[in-house]
Amino acid sequence: MLLSSLGTSIANVALPTLAQAFNASFQEVQWIVLAYLLAITTLIVSAGRLGDITGRRRLLLAGIFLFTVASVLCGLAPTLWLLIAARAAQGLGAAIMMALTMAFVGETVSKEKTGSAMGLLGAMSAIGTALGPSLGGILIAGLSWRAIFLVNVPLGILTFLLAYRYLPVDPQGPKTDRPGFDTMGTLLLALTLAAYALAMTIGRGSFGPLNMALLLAAGFGVGLFVLAETRAASPLIRLAMFGDPVLSASLATSALVSTVLMATLVVGPFYLFGALGLDAALVGLVLSVGPLAVALTGVPAGRIADRFGAQRMTIVGLIAIAAGSFILSMLPAALGIPGYIAPIVVITVGYALFQTANNTAVMTDVRPDQRGVISGMLNLSRNLGLITGASVMGAVFAFASSAIDITTADPKAVATGMRITFAVAGVLIVAALAIAVGTYRRTRAVS
Repeated sequence: MLLSSLGTSIANVALPTLAQAFNASFQEVQWIVLAYLLAITTLIVSAGRLGDITGRRRLLLAGIFLFTVASVLCGLAPTLWLLIAARAAQGLGAAIMMALTMAFVGETVSKEKTGSAMGLLGAMSAIGTALGPSLGGILIAGLSWRAIFLVNVPLGILTFLLAYRYLPVDPQGPKTDRPGFDTMGTLLLALTLAAYALAMTIGRGSFGPLNMALLLAAGFGVGLFVLAETRAASPLIRLAMFGDPVLSASLATSALVSTVLMATLVVGPFYLFGALGLDAALVGLVLSVGPLAVALTGVPAGRIADRFGAQRMTIVGLIAIAAGSFILSMLPAALGIPGYIAPIVVITVGYALFQTANNTAVMTDVRPDQRGVISGMLNLSRNLGLITGASVMGAVFAFASSAIDITTADPKAVATGMRITFAVAGVLIVAALAIAVGTYRRTRAVS
């Protein structure tokens, strides 16, 4: 979990350096980040399902091996497009690692400690995200951009050895009893998710005819995927699973919360730089407060979820995120850095509690043969939320700021844009809260 999240955030800081190194435009080097994100988004559910069928330990070891080898190829890449191809392969390894790591919790941890384990995974993810920019900056300054990829190699080897030594061996059941792999469903889902991810990310924030065509293709792909799954002998995703109110609510709320979380990462730098006038170093320091808060509260959040009930703590986490969002929407710029940090800490601590409790609620009672695919779906809902947030919340911010170029906008316009964006974010979390409360009441009535 630490490796895959580090792989997401460490490359961002190197984009200006890579643009110079390869004499490429910023739009071209953005594909170094996008290729990794696309590979994870399109393949994470399939990776989880393949683990359910072929054996999770075996596939996880293969994923770690692929991630490590791809990191070597990234570090040695002589051209930009070979680097992008190696990043896509690294993303495939990361998708396997993310999906199966969460699935292994059900096999290796008792039900009473599921929340604590999920909290630890959340903390590792946050540490990787927070560590990426600072570690990347140090490695680029001290060595070269190649070091940000090669640093994964010793970590990957260590992870492989630990997984090989300590994870339980896959059960050796007769192959005739194993369900088949849904190749058509896998291909349709991957193409649909790729179309959606590209629709939300290409075009530098403007939504043109190509974005619309890709979005329509994604919508058409959803229809074809549903049709294929109703006819498949061993479907990738059993559509009947969405009849489970806890799973459906968890996926919906996870997507909404991730959309809002991305707003803090998209809007935050512009507000700190444009409205508060901070320099780049101080902006980076302030932005690291959020992931640091998640890292520190991940494990305690897991214990709280175990003690007081996962669904109940999901609601508490959502209330905290909503409160922090609405406080930011009313924030006067005169309060400066402390006025910004305080509600951000409320949002991120709420997120740590929500994410841990939400994952625990779903993964605690899942059937063993479905752990991989449901873990993949939880990760997918989070990724789709992040991609949507980067595009939609970025567009809301630009529109609310009434500026053609946000980088040269008036400080008051930037502050106004930030407040309106977080008012929209608060409304989205209230919608998530309504879903969570409704599901909690239904499940309580049934039990």
